[in-house]
Amino acid sequence: MLERYKTVSGYGEHEILIQKSRFIAYVNRAETEEAAQHFIEQIKKKHWNASHNCSAYLIGERNQIQKANDDGEPNGTAGIPILEVLKKRDLKDTVVVITRYFGGIKLGGGGLIRAYGRATTEGLNITGIIERRLMQVIKTQIEYPLLGKVENEIRSSTFELKEIEYVENVVISTYVEEPLIAEYEAWMTEITNGQALITKEERLYLNKNLE
Repeated sequence: MLERYKTVSGYGEHEILIQKSRFIAYVNRAETEEAAQHFIEQIKKKHWNASHNCSAYLIGERNQIQKANDDGEPNGTAGIPILEVLKKRDLKDTVVVITRYFGGIKLGGGGLIRAYGRATTEGLNITGIIERRLMQVIKTQIEYPLLGKVENEIRSSTFELKEIEYVENVVISTYVEEPLIAEYEAWMTEITNGQALITKEERLYLNKNLE
């Protein structure tokens, strides 16, 4: 699993008009090729009467799955420009479909490349980009008299509090990045005078908005 990577925040759409042609960008996250293809088919069904539904996607930790489709536009003028924007933005697990309704004015090869690139860029900007950071959830079990001190220390630190469970003892869950686990455990042991039970739980991704 990657320690961190960038992807889109979720579903988004955005329309622009270039030389009387409508370009509608549809953006989504897709963690499998099946999910990406399903999304593309959904857009194609929605815009069955469009001139073109061009698409591209990048999937996998090392972008091992990359596909681009011009859907009838001149070779290399639509799908590849969409894919290149995804690569330039360093995104993973992302699918984009650009629907075009031809407005009667031909754009030429260079014009099409710029139009599809612009539609993709603006669609991504509207949707929003996030960074997914792989975190270790660490649970710290303490007695109630220590709660105020420990909670304040965590909230004042760079560590992010996940939740507090009020059971027989207090259980505080915190997100900790892998390289900082030993530092966190030593710090928590110090502020509790060794009276905390510290355990590692699941590893999961925490999303941070970037754009």
